[in-house]
Amino acid sequence: MYGVMLNLLDSFYPERTITVTSNDPSHVTPIIKMHLRRKNRLMRAGRVDEAAALAKQIRAAIIRQNTAQLRRVDTRHCIKDAWAKVRQLTGAHKNRSCYSTATKFTAQDLNDHFAAISSDEHYQKTFPKITADSRSCDISELEVFRMLDRMQPTTTGPDLIPSWFLRLGAPVFSAPLAQLFNQSIHSGVVPRQWKSAFITPIPKTAHPANRTFRLQTHLHHL
Repeated sequence: MYGVMLNLLDSFYPERTITVTSNDPSHVTPIIKMHLRRKNRLMRAGRVDEAAALAKQIRAAIIRQNTAQLRRVDTRHCIKDAWAKVRQLTGAHKNRSCYSTATKFTAQDLNDHFAAISSDEHYQKTFPKITADSRSCDISELEVFRMLDRMQPTTTGPDLIPSWFLRLGAPVFSAPLAQLFNQSIHSGVVPRQWKSAFITPIPKTAHPANRTFRLQTHLHHL
C-alpha cells in the first residue's frame, strides 16, 4: 500500500530540490525561496500581474514565519533575548545566533532516558479472543473517506506520505485502507509501520540540570 502511494506521489507530484544556505535570511524557508524563484521567472516573462499576486503571498508567508519566531521570545522577563531576535530577523548581526549550544547530551543519554520511561518489565503479549465478534467492529469505506477528507494539516510521518496527499486521494485510498483496518482488527495485529513515530526531544530550559525532557511527538496520522 505504501509503495503504491509513494509511486503515485512521485508520478504526479515529483520532488523539487531547493537549497537554503547560511547566507539566506532566517525567514527564508524552502517554500518561500521556491516562490521567489517563480516570481522572478514571471517577471522576466512579462507576466507582471501574476508576479504581483505571488509577491503578496510571499509577503504573508514571511510575516507568518517571523511571527512564529518572535512568539517564542519572552519579552517580559528577557528583553535582551527579544532584541537579539529582532536584530537577527532584521539582519543587523547575521553571524550571531541567539540559540545556545551549551547543552550537550549524547545519544546514549537519550536512549537511556526513553528506555527508562517507556519500558514495562511486566508486559505480556495479548492474543485476540476467539469468542469475540469480529464483525461488530468493521470500518466502512465511507468512514475512512470522511476521516481522510477531514484530515487536518499535520507533519509527515515515517511513511513519507503528506497529509494533503491523503486528503486529496481520499476517494481512491479509502477502500484499501478500510480493508487494512478491518484485517488489523480481525487478526488482533497492528502493523509495525503504524506504531512508529518521529520523536524530537526538546529541553525545557536552555541549560537543563537533569535529564527531564519535553517531547514533541509527531504521531502517525493513520
